[in-house]
Amino acid sequence: MVTLAVIGAGLRGQSYARRALETGRAKVVAVAEPDPVRRRAMAEEHGVPAERVFADWRDLLARERLADAAIVATQDRMHREPAVRAAELGYDILLEKPMAHREDEARAIADAADRHGVLLAVCHVMRYTPYTAALKELIDGGRIGSVVNIQHLEQIGWWHQAHSFVRGNWRREDESAPMLLAKACHDLDWIAYVKGELPVRVSSFGALTHFRPEQRPEGATDSCLTCPVERDCAYSAKRIYLDCLGDPEKEFWPLSAVTGARTEEGVLAALADGPYGRCAYAGGNDVLDNQVVSMEFADGTNATCTVTAFAALEHRKTRIFGTRGSIEGDGVTLRVHDFLTDTVAVVETGAGADASAAAGHGGGDATMFDAFVDAIDKRDPSLVLTSGYESLATHRVVWAAERARHTGTVVALDSPT
Repeated sequence: MVTLAVIGAGLRGQSYARRALETGRAKVVAVAEPDPVRRRAMAEEHGVPAERVFADWRDLLARERLADAAIVATQDRMHREPAVRAAELGYDILLEKPMAHREDEARAIADAADRHGVLLAVCHVMRYTPYTAALKELIDGGRIGSVVNIQHLEQIGWWHQAHSFVRGNWRREDESAPMLLAKACHDLDWIAYVKGELPVRVSSFGALTHFRPEQRPEGATDSCLTCPVERDCAYSAKRIYLDCLGDPEKEFWPLSAVTGARTEEGVLAALADGPYGRCAYAGGNDVLDNQVVSMEFADGTNATCTVTAFAALEHRKTRIFGTRGSIEGDGVTLRVHDFLTDTVAVVETGAGADASAAAGHGGGDATMFDAFVDAIDKRDPSLVLTSGYESLATHRVVWAAERARHTGTVVALDSPT
């Protein structure tokens, strides 16, 4: 059985740890988490002895290696130090995306894993869904000829944007990362994976258009709990979080980020005391709420990725145009148009309809974690669909897009070294 040390027992760390319990093929034997409630809950759920429970990851990694692998699921800006130290100690590493908020830190992680000969798997869960597997098989099999254009849409979801990127941990670039990196490094990685190559030129446009003080409804106050227009606001914190009660998936996420309480009284108390009850227009957030990235490949073909807050939280939607046909997909079903016969075939991929993190990203979380455990168990890194350096290469596309957006230019991507 593969043993695991979990560094960061938030939503992502909990999700992977629970998959270990479900399968019985891996076991959490150590945990580091600064929040005492989460730390205690994970230790109890997984039977971790007190001497292997730590408030600080530095204390865990000051010991001799305690497990086969480390799950690094800290906040985005806290990835480099624990990941590099874990590599030095010989841990195989499952690293939550994004790798890091800067290229030099991401490269340091990839270099450390390479130098110490450990497996580094970055959590690009979209690569692992049954939907992606079916789509990749169609494209690689030549079903639509050569791919000429990809149009990809990432629907963050109106309440998810308010939860994570207006009120939550990812609301400011200087505290976390640009929205494109925090949310859509998945998507640019996925486009490159589906296309089978990296782009050579990138441009991007985006803005924080709506969640600004000047967009505040007339009469609104700084707290949703005292706001006279709260009932008419789509981004009401009371509605978003009270509606989670009684739904196990929504209680796991997003409610667990707000409070451990599962009563109306407890939720309202948390909203009164914490950031999640703030008006969505009160300010203090600066990450974008909509962005488009255009990519050109070496053969002259191209792709676009649109990321928007103003939609339902659903699976990504993609249209892929080839020389012999086209594919339209919604994360679950693929519609394949064959130009030769002018017919459309429908492919049901078996992916789950729920795209949320609480539901495991359409099967991607579970499949990715299982692949990581298999790769360790069988000592076969090829079972993981992206290496550290491959993940670094697609992260570089995100940073290039951000440079293009800030400078109003088209940015050429040099070959990674």
